[in-house]
Formats: sequence, C-alpha cells, structure tokens
Amino acid sequence: MDNKVEVINERVDDIPLLLAHQQKMGIDELINRHCKVHGNWQGASPGAITVTWLAYILSEGDHRLNQLEEWYPKRARTVSHYVSEALVANDFRDDRLAIMLKALSDDESWSALESELTQRTIRVYDLSVEHVRLDTTTVSGHWQVTEAGIFQYGHSKDYRPDLPQLKVMLSSLDPLGMPLATQVVSGNRADDPLYWPAIAEVQKILGKKWLLYTGDTKMAAITTRATIQKNQGHYLCPLSQVQMPSEKLLDLIAPVRDGSIELTAVMRKQADGQVVHIADAFEVALEQSATVHEELVTWTERQIVTCSHKYAQSQTQSLQTRLSHAQEEIAALNARKQGKPRLTTQSQYAVAVDTILAQRQVIGLLDIHYAITREIRHIRKYLDRPERIETHETIHVSASRNQSAIDHHIQTLGWRVYVTSAPVARLPLADAVVAYREQFTEERAFGRLKGKPLSLTPMYLAKDDHATGLVRLLSLGLRILSLLEFSVRQALEHEQSSLSGLYAGNPTRTTARPTAEKILAAFQDIILTLIQQPDSTLYFLTPLSETQSHILRLLGFGDSLYTGLTQLFSWNPAIQLHEP
Repeated sequence: MDNKVEVINERVDDIPLLLAHQQKMGIDELINRHCKVHGNWQGASPGAITVTWLAYILSEGDHRLNQLEEWYPKRARTVSHYVSEALVANDFRDDRLAIMLKALSDDESWSALESELTQRTIRVYDLSVEHVRLDTTTVSGHWQVTEAGIFQYGHSKDYRPDLPQLKVMLSSLDPLGMPLATQVVSGNRADDPLYWPAIAEVQKILGKKWLLYTGDTKMAAITTRATIQKNQGHYLCPLSQVQMPSEKLLDLIAPVRDGSIELTAVMRKQADGQVVHIADAFEVALEQSATVHEELVTWTERQIVTCSHKYAQSQTQSLQTRLSHAQEEIAALNARKQGKPRLTTQSQYAVAVDTILAQRQVIGLLDIHYAITREIRHIRKYLDRPERIETHETIHVSASRNQSAIDHHIQTLGWRVYVTSAPVARLPLADAVVAYREQFTEERAFGRLKGKPLSLTPMYLAKDDHATGLVRLLSLGLRILSLLEFSVRQALEHEQSSLSGLYAGNPTRTTARPTAEKILAAFQDIILTLIQQPDSTLYFLTPLSETQSHILRLLGFGDSLYTGLTQLFSWNPAIQLHEP
C-alpha cells in the first residue's frame, strides 16, 4: 500500500487581488468580445489568457513573452481558483501571446474595447469626469528602421537620439491618472498634431462636452486651441517662449512692476494638510480667433500670468551657473593641449563660441571679445626656398557678462503664462494655477508605464503590430494600478482612517494615500501549502496580516478572497503543480 504524502508549496502573493480586481473591471469579458483571433484558436479564451498575463506582469514587473509558460504551472492552483476556465501551461506559449498582441494592435477592435472599458469603469467605480490630462512620451530601442515602420528616429524624451523610437500619447482622467485613450504612433511624429485626435477620441468615448483638457506647451498651438473651442471643450496649457517671448512677457508684467495690478496669492494644500503659498498671479482677457477647416473661430481667452518665487530663485541660480560655465568653456578654447584640434581663425572661434552659448542657453547675455596678436617673421632663404616674410596671428577669446541684458532677462524669471478658455466660474484663477501644477500625474503614469511595475522599456519585440499591442496591453495594466490606488484611497478617506505596515523598517508609519505599488507589495510571501495524502488533500494558507485584511476590506473583497483557497474544490487534472 502506497502511503506516500506529497507536500506542495505554491506562491500566492498578490495574484488573487489582481485577478479579482480585473474581474470587477470586466477585462476578460471585454477582451473576449472585441479581440479577434483566428477561427482555429483552441484552448483557453483570449480573455482568460490576458488577465493571467496582466497579473503576471504586475506581480513580476516583466512583460517578456517567453516567461509566462514557465511561471503559470507554479501558480496553477491559485490562478485556476479565480479564472473560470481550464488553463494549461501550453496556453501561455510565446507564440500564442504574440497572437494576442496582434489582436490588440487592430485599431478598430482596440477602439471598441477601450471605449466600452472606459464607460464601464466610470459607471462601476462612480468616477467624476470633468478633467482630462494629455501628454506624450517616447520609447527607444535597438530596432530596425523601415520607411513606413513605427520605429523611427525623432526627438527623444529618453535622451537617446541615436536610437529609433515609437511615441505614445496618453489621455488620462484627473486626478486618478487612469488612461482613457492610448495612441501609439511612429517615433518621428511631432507632438503638436497629436493632441486634437486624442481629445476627439476622448470626446467620442465619453460623449461629454465642455471637459477641461490640460496639456503642455505643444498643446498651445493656436489651431489646437481653436479646434478644442470649436468642438465644445475647454483647454488649459502654458505658452512657450516662442508664443510668449521675453519682450512680450515684460510688457505683460509691466503693470505689476509699477503697482497698477494687484497680484492674487495662490495657495495649495499639501498631502500633510498644510496650506502653502506657491505663487502669485493675475489674469487678463483677450479675444482670440483662428481658422479651423476654413471656418473662422472666435472666442474669449484668459491669460493667467503667474510668478513662483521659488521657481524664480532656482532659475536665477541656474542662470548664474550656466553663465559661469559658459565663460570657463570659452576661456578654455585658448588653451593648447596635446591631441586637441587647434582653432586658427576667428571664424572657427566664432562657431565654437556660438555652440557653447547655445548649449548653455545664454545667447545674448555674454559679450564676446577677440584679441588678435600679429607677429611678423623674417624667414631667410634655405636651399630652394626663397627669402620671405610670414605673418602669424594669435587669437585670444574672452567673454564678459552683459549685466544690462542679464538684469533684463532676470525680470522674466519665475513668470509663466497659462491660457484657458474655461470661464472663471468653472476654473477660478488660483484653481487654474494649481491644476497645471498637478500635470506631474501624467509623468507619474509614464514612469509606471516605462519603469516598474509595467516595464515597457526595454522592449524585446521587433514587429510593429506586436509593439503596438504591447503598449495597449500595458495601458490596461496602468488602468488596473490607478483604479486599485483610487479605490483604497477613497475608502480610507470615507472611513477617515489610514494604513500602516506598508513601509519596511517602520511598521508603525501610516498613510492615507498609499500607492498601488505599496498595496501590492503588502501581499508578498503568502504561500498556499497542499498536503496530498492517499485519501485526501489538505490546504493551508499563510495567515493574513492585519494590513492585508484591512486592504481587502477597503476594496470590498474581505479575507475570503484568500482564505477561499483553503476550501476543498474539484481537482482539474490539467493543472500542473510544481515546487517553486
């Protein structure tokens, strides 16, 4: 008689939480409805594969296609408890995952999926939809550039102009940072023309007019602003130095210097509840007009002129540093060093000086002086070389500060001009300044997308459709993170409490605004143990901590989301169990 007892340990961690959260969002159902796969597709459904893949990505911080087939069997019991389909490791082969990426790259299918997912999310989570933020980022890699491909050279936001890239336009719901619409375009596309198509897609998805759209200076093109106004939307964006040059800015702030305009103090509430003075501002109204598709659009625009004293101080300090470095680098042009190419003419010096001034951004703030010393040499006749006179020029360049120009420039530091079409009743002056200051939420979203836990970079895919599908897949992961974070923070605010136990080495530290990353990390080291005896199987789960139970209650799941794993359920013979 075989009395062998087998003990199997399986890591559970945050997998149940991630799968249950995706079920609440309805991701598997929507994937099955909208993603088109080949008619001969066999095995688990695209939805079941996708939610498991997203759980793996968010748990492991790895999107590589060749890892999931090995990862799944080690967590098969846990995954099968929450995914209502029979799954096998073969369902997660890299070629099947590539088919999923290709399905997600289909524009028509993705548009329908994204639209329905957004509408469902807003309804299920009762989200307020008033403010949308837009921004772009680039993803660089060692790809082959083709004429019509998505990987192209362009202005890199990764500071890698030597690498081809693709570009991502993200439209997110404020203040969650949850993606509403995601566009993937070739890396050589300019930012300016991407804003209106993204806004049009948001309007199509939400079916709501007069939302506030916030973007950076690239959204401030007059045609974009006019198009937003024409299509019943409001915008908020800063003007660039090209749109608001220094001379024009000085004229605008002249009434402040002569005391004829009173500034409004802009206050901002910090995360710790402290209210701080962040800027002073005033606004002026002017009539704007532009032609959109041969139609003249006119509207009243508010120019909000704001000054941040801390920003002015940091800009002034930066300017002084750049001026000093520029002077040192210009003086270094006179030094003669072994292996260093010598400049011999004034035109060569001028090119080098102009390059330094441009790199240090101090054009017009330094006066350049050239001292030319001429030495006449009498050369005697030697062999077949005749007697001659040679003139040698030695050029010495120096730079002095143009204090008048510097003082003139310093007057503009710390000042910035925002433009908006939103009426004062909708967006008061102080609220407009604070609203743009929150634009970092888009940078945070891009940080999550390109870094951990989504890890878009580096990308190990070479095909255009696979790359597009991966960006869209990870945008679903970004939705999961933002909604998880929002749900916990909202519940904490509702019950006027905070979470502890999230910070290593400081278990008593509390927070009312935990990040999704901290929330998921709190579920590490939860193990499901199976003891298989000849006539029965026993299940044991690592006891949940107080912090873990608190998080589950905040999300409306309860401990049973995890403890249900210890209950006897029917055995799926397709499940492969392995020691981790």
